[in-house]
Amino acid sequence: MHLKEKEFLEFMRKFDDDPFTICIHGKDYPIGVGKPIFRVQIHKIPSISELMTSTSIALGEAYMRGEIEIEGDLYHALNHFMGQLGKFQTDKKRLKKLMFSSNSKKNQKKEVSSHYDIGNSFYKLWLDDTMSYSCGYFEKESDTLGQAQHQKADRILQKLALEPDMTICDIGCGWGFLLLEAAKKYHIHGLGITLSSEQKMEFERQIVAYHLEDYLEVELLDYRDLPKLNRTFDRVVSVGMIEHVGRENYALFMNTVKEILNPGGLFLLHFISGLQEYPGDAWMKKYIFPGGMVPSLREMIQIAGNLKFYTLDVESLRRHYNHTLLCWNQNFQAHRSEIVQMFDEEFAKMWELYLCSCAASFENGVIDLHQILISNGVNNQLPMTRWY
Repeated sequence: MHLKEKEFLEFMRKFDDDPFTICIHGKDYPIGVGKPIFRVQIHKIPSISELMTSTSIALGEAYMRGEIEIEGDLYHALNHFMGQLGKFQTDKKRLKKLMFSSNSKKNQKKEVSSHYDIGNSFYKLWLDDTMSYSCGYFEKESDTLGQAQHQKADRILQKLALEPDMTICDIGCGWGFLLLEAAKKYHIHGLGITLSSEQKMEFERQIVAYHLEDYLEVELLDYRDLPKLNRTFDRVVSVGMIEHVGRENYALFMNTVKEILNPGGLFLLHFISGLQEYPGDAWMKKYIFPGGMVPSLREMIQIAGNLKFYTLDVESLRRHYNHTLLCWNQNFQAHRSEIVQMFDEEFAKMWELYLCSCAASFENGVIDLHQILISNGVNNQLPMTRWY
């Protein structure tokens, strides 16, 4: 056995929570004790220095290039591997610019655009018809992805206790489905903001298609510029956006909401969360969500209290996001050949690794999904029970 093989196997032997097999040059090497759950083919061995700098980048890039292959179902293998992220190496000094990127308006727009402006035609291939790119709500396991996204939107809107002619601001509105539903069902007046030109263009198209010009508008705007509009709202909602603002800006984000939310108004924050404060995964930051940072539930609750926001309800949707991601991956695989034609094989491998690793992370509790319902000051007008 060559030194490089020996070093690699020695490094990988610590990932022994669930047994698996590594195959190098036709020879199988067992990791862990018991019957192997999955098998990994190694065509080119990552260097120890790469694995020590960032285990996730080294293994992720090797998978993208076809130097590592997972036999069988990728999610099945990752579901038995992702619970061991604590054993991954990340050299934060060497990767400082990647792990802690600038939170300037210019850079954050660039980071958001790099993910969400890939093209609406790409996202339409594997999202459902609502173009919702966040966790669905599965009332039954048999629900379709489209049903789950409608149910998620309904649940959020019910939590916000909407009434006709209320004003609502959606920070990070995506392609606009939530506000479209709010306007159609509750006749509210809404403003959506996004940093994605592609999302804004599609949302504007939908507003016209549904004749909602008197109810809805969308702006290409950084959340930090909301107070400059000199407008306040009865309700504020933000779904899957705060993960992009950076840990040092969480308080600024929440204070911005405070400035634009009327006294007694409700704010619903829907976000991927962690048990503890964690800078994030290096591969995910490099290839999927540049600058992405997952808040912990406790730090968001603490910031809310400091601003005299009253936390009314907290709900975990962790398993719903696992199910959502598996649905997305199923759709992705159904259109994989088209995606390869749009981009290339490496891009397709990168995205299926992203979808499956995130699904496994939610299943294993590495990350969670929380919805927090908050009132700006005391609100005694709401029902005393969970009305939704």
